[in-house]
Amino acid sequence: MSASLTSYLPEDSAVPPWRGAVLPLALLVALALFPLVASALGLDFYIGFVRRVLVVALAAASLNFIMGFGGMVALGHAGFVGVGAYAVVVLSDAGATSAWVVWGAAMAAAALLAALVGAISLRTKGVYFIMITLAFAQMLYFVFVSLRSYGGDDGYSLPLRPTLGLGLDVMHEPTLYWVVLALVALVLWWLDRATASRFGAALAGIRDNETRMRALGYPVYLLQLAAFTLAGAIAGLAGALLATGNSFVSPSMMHWTQSATLIVMVVIGGLGRRWGGPVGAAVWLALEEVLKLNTDYWHMPLGVLLIATALYAPKGLAALADLRTRRATR
Repeated sequence: MSASLTSYLPEDSAVPPWRGAVLPLALLVALALFPLVASALGLDFYIGFVRRVLVVALAAASLNFIMGFGGMVALGHAGFVGVGAYAVVVLSDAGATSAWVVWGAAMAAAALLAALVGAISLRTKGVYFIMITLAFAQMLYFVFVSLRSYGGDDGYSLPLRPTLGLGLDVMHEPTLYWVVLALVALVLWWLDRATASRFGAALAGIRDNETRMRALGYPVYLLQLAAFTLAGAIAGLAGALLATGNSFVSPSMMHWTQSATLIVMVVIGGLGRRWGGPVGAAVWLALEEVLKLNTDYWHMPLGVLLIATALYAPKGLAALADLRTRRATR
């Protein structure tokens, strides 16, 4: 790798690979065992909750890929999540029964939409880029609100979940949980490799100094469009998994407030940190669940968390873990 690109690798890439793999592997094992423990303790509800956290973490990670590493602040990312979710509904109504086919088609639909949105939005910069992505997402929101055949503003319930095949029972919650966990782990691993690759380094270089990268001969527009499309496809997969798990979709999934929440999750977790998206999503959703059980004013403590993060951990919670890891390696 050239010296010019090496300087743009993420800061946490300095952690030895074997150390960086221990915690994710331990977490993966713990998450894999969680349904067994939850069932034994009579806490089956939390199997669905943790599955939702995993899926939202996937959506947040895809946003962090373009926003944290590529510098593209998209305020319409939830639109791709919604398109992936509605793709499940449309294909199921059309007679598709295989979850693998439906999920793959949802990714393709979201990727196609992201390519179209990105092709237009990436011709602008700064606040104009933010507003155009917001406009596209809101247009999608109002389109699906107007689709009365799919429930309109009230949403639409799936009569049956797509089948998994391979002897797997999609109606068995732990089974669906393990399938989602495997998919999320695979995609997060790929995103981790992508951010450490020349492609990820080039994106970071464009984020930090686009003029310099153009002068070096990098196809800035095409690199950004490729990243935007990939992130859209992953968000579409997250939407498809949400629709399958909840057996319900609603236009509210793609409202701009959902995109803003994803941005907040990324900021709390760590903008431009490999695990910033998942960490932020897990912390946000866990606190939201706990606070809702104890107070009607649960928004206020979450707002305090965001303010505290901005003041005392501006690089995010994932950066605090990176700092401790570096100190341990000295």
